[in-house]
Amino acid sequence: MADNRGVLVFGEVKDGALTGLAREGVALGLQLAGEAGGQVTAIVIGPDAEAQAKELIASGAQKVYTFESADLADYQPDAYLQVLLKAVETANPKVIVLGQTDTGKDLAPKLAFRLKSSLSMDCVDVTLEDGKLVATKPVYGGNAQGIYESDADLHAVTLRAKAVEALEPDGSRLGEIVALDAPIDESAVRVRVVEVKRQEAEGIRLEDASVVVSGGRGFGGPEPFEQLEELAKVLGGAVGASRAVCDAGWLDHSYQVGLTGKTVTPDLYIAVAISGASQHMAGCSGSKNIVSINKDKDSNIFKESRFGVVGSWEEVLPAFIEMVKELRGS
Repeated sequence: MADNRGVLVFGEVKDGALTGLAREGVALGLQLAGEAGGQVTAIVIGPDAEAQAKELIASGAQKVYTFESADLADYQPDAYLQVLLKAVETANPKVIVLGQTDTGKDLAPKLAFRLKSSLSMDCVDVTLEDGKLVATKPVYGGNAQGIYESDADLHAVTLRAKAVEALEPDGSRLGEIVALDAPIDESAVRVRVVEVKRQEAEGIRLEDASVVVSGGRGFGGPEPFEQLEELAKVLGGAVGASRAVCDAGWLDHSYQVGLTGKTVTPDLYIAVAISGASQHMAGCSGSKNIVSINKDKDSNIFKESRFGVVGSWEEVLPAFIEMVKELRGS
């Protein structure tokens, strides 16, 4: 693949809809395309691939390969890998971009191994300099950033959510949609997803929220999260929690923000009764603004916060909610 050029983006589909990271991957591809040469190509797999391909073109992709299959509506590791390998063979890219999602984290290493490419996971910044890939990612639980370089012929990267701003969709953008001929070798499909159980959730998804309000062990129990729900509703945001909260059973683990939970990058992250351990900060350090409420003035969370209030949540939180309601006229 010495003559490889351009960028190939995995257009991940979740619950029948294109993920935000797919569009962000296209935006990254456009940034890299100048140095990589060639164009930004994407691949979409699933029953409505052509419709989602049009969305990717509206977001900046110049060509989209589609693999229409009702059987691949949900992620099937071995089958998806075969389709991706065929897409790479056809597009011959310099860089392959996937999202740092459950699917991307599973698929990217498999793909890189089969292609003998370099692999950079959980990137917050990616550039190409004279053909060399330079990837920046959080390390040491989010307390520092590592910069890694590779001069391999082919690179695979996974992109952290909200690390790159997606282009506003524009229906006037033009691009080519091509059905990909990628026969699936069933004998190579060793793992199958036979059932997906979805947990019903209301409101904005934690990963997509522009405002996240999280509570920690300092709440002492599940009842105070009703106040966080109220605050999140007023701000149009979502509720999160530390690992200690979820381990204690106060909230489901789907609310967990941190190294072993979800990574969020909202415009505003409000941390209440959270100490700010590195494991938690790894999940929210990419937030544009962190505001914290904690009674311990020496708590690590204040080192990470743009604004902080030293005080007990019992006194500060109700007053804060009332002030926000007053300011928003609700």
